[in-house]
Amino acid sequence: MNILELRGISKIYGQLSALSEIDLDVAQGEWLAIMGPSGSGKTTVMNIIGCLDKPSCGSVVLDGQELSALSADELTAIRRDKIGLIFQQFHLISYLTALENVMVAQYYHSLVDEKEALAALDRVGLADRAKHLPRQLSGGEQQRVCIARALINYPSIILADEPTGNLDEANERVVMDILHQLHREGSTIVVVTHAPEVAAHAERTVVLEYGKIARIVLGGDPSKAPEVGEACGAGA
Repeated sequence: MNILELRGISKIYGQLSALSEIDLDVAQGEWLAIMGPSGSGKTTVMNIIGCLDKPSCGSVVLDGQELSALSADELTAIRRDKIGLIFQQFHLISYLTALENVMVAQYYHSLVDEKEALAALDRVGLADRAKHLPRQLSGGEQQRVCIARALINYPSIILADEPTGNLDEANERVVMDILHQLHREGSTIVVVTHAPEVAAHAERTVVLEYGKIARIVLGGDPSKAPEVGEACGAGA
């Protein structure tokens, strides 16, 4: 069963074609990586999947719901209810504690539950840092707060944009271990990354070039995957 289906997705900014007729399926419970050089379209794909942008043409179906024709307010609701976003830059509110940053996501979704938010922090090993402000946390700890925030509303899909991009090697391992645990528990994960060693954790890697799918590899090192034709865009 597919949690996400992209059909004929194109995105045009003025005279620039950022994406050209992308077809892609993501199965329920799959871990997918999206790679590509700067300007390849990977961030645009992430923004469209995450309801942060709309395609110029094509169809996006998330958890059985067509998204392409929805209004900005409706897309905000989908993002709030179905998508857990993990950002490279963390985007934590500087004057709120780790616990309060997680509770903000609850506030916009339903009801604030401090006990549940604390449990989410405990899940990523930060229960003892709940009362700390972002400036009192390391980069790795801030990223783990982001993960707890992304999980608090039990999303249908987790989208991670360069989740280890600002981390040292030790904290990268911690974050990847958390993602592995989430995947074992059945979470669907889509990671945008420039790092082959991060993409290698995924079950499948889609490599974008010039706004099109250049190749798809199942596991292993995506840099060694053979080129495939445009028909590969239909998923596994």
